[in-house]
Amino acid sequence: MNMDELKQEEDALRQRVTALPVEKRKAYYALEKTRIKDPDNYAVLNYFFVAGLHHFYLGKTLFGFLNLIGMLIGLLFIETFGIFIFLAIIVIELPQLFRSQRIVYRYNNNVMRQTLEDVESQSLAS
Repeated sequence: MNMDELKQEEDALRQRVTALPVEKRKAYYALEKTRIKDPDNYAVLNYFFVAGLHHFYLGKTLFGFLNLIGMLIGLLFIETFGIFIFLAIIVIELPQLFRSQRIVYRYNNNVMRQTLEDVESQSLAS
């Protein structure tokens, strides 16, 4: 999805939130505040710490551990093949740096959708 499509999706989700009754809307915003992620934080973690911290930020622990282990192996063997590991990680991660806004927008839209479902299902359970 491009940024325009992601923004349209966000607008549609925001309209659904606005249509909620006041109490459900308050519950939604309280949940959303704890779940939503900042694109700038993701980009900074990606840019300054190629060790995979940006994956941990979005809850993708497997990718985070793979990056972290790769960086540690690269550091241990820097004099032999470690530089190639660093270069491979940079080649893989660099496109994510340029797409960080879209990646986090998509993540946040999914969080909004899930939070809406959680709030709507809480009211049905009550």
